[in-house]
Amino acid sequence: MAEVHIQDGESLESALRRFKRKVQQEDIIKEIKRHAFYLKPGQKKRVKALLARKRNRKKRTRDSDVGQTRSDRGTAFGLHTDSA
Repeated sequence: MAEVHIQDGESLESALRRFKRKVQQEDIIKEIKRHAFYLKPGQKKRVKALLARKRNRKKRTRDSDVGQTRSDRGTAFGLHTDSA
């Protein structure tokens, strides 16, 4: 549980900023979202597999784009910028 004590002479805004940072570091929001509703074990596996596929697809596209320039990327997907 994130807890912040206001120090002498500290403004409420700075204490709130410290609290937000602490909540973000402790992944409290992520944990709340994960427990917001019940997922059956089978659903959990499907969601996990879906996220893994999404992550791998993103990694593959990022790796393939590394060697290309910005103008080359459009031609890799069949998009041509030629006006002729």
